Amino acid sequence: MISVLVVDDDFMVARLHRKIIERTPGFTVASEAHTGASALDAVARLRPDLVLLDLYLPDLGGLEVLRRLRAGAGGGTEPDVLVVTAAREAETVRSALRGGAVHYVIKPFEAPVLQQRLRDYERRHRQLAAMRAPGQEDVDRIFGTPAASRMPKGLSRETAALVRRTLIEADGDLSAAECAAVSGLSRGSARRYLEYWAATGRAGVSLRYGATGRPERRFHWSGG
Repeated sequence: MISVLVVDDDFMVARLHRKIIERTPGFTVASEAHTGASALDAVARLRPDLVLLDLYLPDLGGLEVLRRLRAGAGGGTEPDVLVVTAAREAETVRSALRGGAVHYVIKPFEAPVLQQRLRDYERRHRQLAAMRAPGQEDVDRIFGTPAASRMPKGLSRETAALVRRTLIEADGDLSAAECAAVSGLSRGSARRYLEYWAATGRAGVSLRYGATGRPERRFHWSGG
C-alpha cells in the first residue's frame, strides 16, 4: 500500500481528499496536516510515500514546504509530492516542477481526475520497484514519453543522429547505398534509419526510375 499524507489548510477539503484516496485501490491515508509546519513534522514521523500538497497554507507556503522536503527537512525521508492547489500561475507551476513535484492538479476538479493521477503514480511506483537496470525504453515509459517519440526496437538514437546529419549535409538526395557509403554504415542499417526518418515525416522520399527493375528510393531531409 502507498501511504499518503494529505496537506490542506481547509479541513473539509482535506477530508474530501482523504475519501478519494481511500476509494483508490493500493492507497492508504497516513494522516492529515493543515499547516506547513505540521506537514513537515508528519513527514518526519510517519514517512509517507506521497504527500498531497496544497500550496496555500497559513504559515509556510506549499512551495517552501516542497523545498524544505527536498533539502531533508522531513527527517531524512524524501517523499514524492503531488501538488493539489487552486494556484494556476505559470511560474508557480514551473516552480513546483523544478522542485520535483510528480504532478500538479488544479482545483476545483472532479474526483476521477485525482484518482487517475494516483493510479498513474502507483503504476510508476510499481514499475520502478520492479526494475534493476532499466533501459531507455523503460525510462521513457515511466516518464510518459509518447510512443511516437521513442526509438523503435533495434534502433539507437546515436545512429539515427548520424543518418540525420548525413542527410542534412548531403548535396541533394541520397539512396540507402549512398548514405551507407558516406556514414560508414552497412546498406541495410542505413536503409532502416532512412525509413525511420521517413516514417516520422522528417525525411522526404522520392523515386528514381531506371531502365529495369524496381524504382530506387531516395531520401532528403525535410525539416527539424
